[in-house]
Amino acid sequence: MWILLLILLMIAALLWASVSYFYKVAIKRTPKPMIIKNTEQMAGDKVVSTSPDYSWIRAQSPEQVEITSFDGLKLCGTWIPGKGKENKIVILSHGYTGRGYEMAGFARFYIEELGFRVLMPDHRGHGASEGDYIGFGWHDRLDHVRWIDFVIEKWGEDSEILLHGISMGAASVLMASGEKLPSQVKGIVADCAYTSVKDELSYQMKQMFKLPSFPFLPLVSLYTRWKAGYRFWEASALKQVKQTQLPILYIHGGEDTFVPTSMAHELYRESAGDKYLYIVPEAAHGTSFLVDSEGYKRHIKDFVARYLGQNTEIRTEKWL
Repeated sequence: MWILLLILLMIAALLWASVSYFYKVAIKRTPKPMIIKNTEQMAGDKVVSTSPDYSWIRAQSPEQVEITSFDGLKLCGTWIPGKGKENKIVILSHGYTGRGYEMAGFARFYIEELGFRVLMPDHRGHGASEGDYIGFGWHDRLDHVRWIDFVIEKWGEDSEILLHGISMGAASVLMASGEKLPSQVKGIVADCAYTSVKDELSYQMKQMFKLPSFPFLPLVSLYTRWKAGYRFWEASALKQVKQTQLPILYIHGGEDTFVPTSMAHELYRESAGDKYLYIVPEAAHGTSFLVDSEGYKRHIKDFVARYLGQNTEIRTEKWL
């Protein structure tokens, strides 16, 4: 009897240690050495993180701005007013372990080629923003609502807002789509988004840690609910896009094995509003903008022309 009890206690202790470790590695705000070891994630990060031309950013007279989140955190971002006369604004949402400045390659495109103004927030638990955990998009969706209100207050009721995210940032703007957003939000660009936190972490447990999702993922989810206030099962971009009529442009690499390309197809099928899917066959995770820059820009320009103002010729065909 005592031996059985001891064995059960040892199993419980091992499970607790494993759950605590996975939370620290994946969710807690700490350095992420496992990302450095993942070559595909590094490839995606490299495209985003090396693209900023910091001298160009400084030349744009950027403004450091901040808001308070729904749960009292100070969230920081970079506002670039641009030189255009129109009230078109894009909110750029960065990926896992990144920061707003790393979206500056996209910012330059929107400012120089489309005349937009740009907001690049740091997600909670990232960059200059407060927070001791990573929300994987779920709490960030409500932060995006606050940033949208900030933009409207700053630039006026006639603002036209586009949300554009990559990887975790793409999932976060899709999760925001299911909330009650103001009419100033006109559309979403989601580059290599995952369907849900449960799906992505279950996939990565097998890919990176060679572990079955059960029983570890449900236990880590409970632990995350205790430490960070959300469960993996509720954090679903798939659920949210079923509830929105906002038009969505999905972009994904055909060779993405970090967030499987199949997730883009699933999100596309379930979206309730106008939807477009652009697969870059040779792109890995987060590299579509680099692999096919002209195609990427063309699809965004078409999307913007269709849903934000009527200043350029609008194409009538849908694209896949």
